[in-house]
Amino acid sequence: MSLTSLYQAVDISPGNGNQEPLLAVNVEAAKDGAEAKFRIRNLTKVSDAGVPILNGINMDIPKGMIVGIIGPSGSGKSTVLRALNRLWEPPSGTVFLDGHDVKDLDVLGHRRKVGMLFQLPALFDGTVADNIRYGPQLKGKKLTDDEVYKLLSLADLDSSFYKKTSNELSVGQAQRVALARTLANEPEVLLLDEPTSALDPISTQNIEDVLVKLKKQRGLTVVIVSHSIKQIQRIADVVCLLVNGEIVEVLNPDDLSEAKHPMAQRFLELGS
Repeated sequence: MSLTSLYQAVDISPGNGNQEPLLAVNVEAAKDGAEAKFRIRNLTKVSDAGVPILNGINMDIPKGMIVGIIGPSGSGKSTVLRALNRLWEPPSGTVFLDGHDVKDLDVLGHRRKVGMLFQLPALFDGTVADNIRYGPQLKGKKLTDDEVYKLLSLADLDSSFYKKTSNELSVGQAQRVALARTLANEPEVLLLDEPTSALDPISTQNIEDVLVKLKKQRGLTVVIVSHSIKQIQRIADVVCLLVNGEIVEVLNPDDLSEAKHPMAQRFLELGS
């Protein structure tokens, strides 16, 4: 299937908040009333030294899809995720969740809706079950044993992990516990920043399988940053190429070889 028949790409010019956003929408989903979960409008960030990090990004993140963001190191990929989760507070009028400016939303409530998984898992002291129960407890909810077991299962872990402590886990197992802990907050969006870069191939495959399952079973919206082009091709519905703080291409994962931007072409050649 061609890119034209699958995706609609509209204006990728940076720095103009009045122009239409770069839009990535599955045509079949659009027929069923698919909508943008996140809208980003003219998102710009400059470092303290005056170096541009993000240069007027405009894009929509479709609800219930896996969006991959790839690009060279230092291109601003992680900064986009941090803006969506509000680990970096974006300027007012630049990031919208379900049509609401994120700056108008309660920060903790927003982060429960928008979970984030990092490159290296950071678990709390205590058991795996303690970690999974942590988020809901902050809201006054105590998860039952059965609920904890279900979350373990979602993260492809069996019940034997319930009483294990973090120092008994491999890095891959700890990453899946961190995923289960994030899912305990019942997020609507899951952001992942190089979630498998420290994992072996089997653990990587396990995480990828979980993400695809969550999208299919829960309609979860997923945004994943990865240096692995092959990983993005395996699981993403659409791929955004970020170069020097600008989105220069939006492509079907099977059509990455059709990238036109010289820097994107170079990155894809070296990463293949």
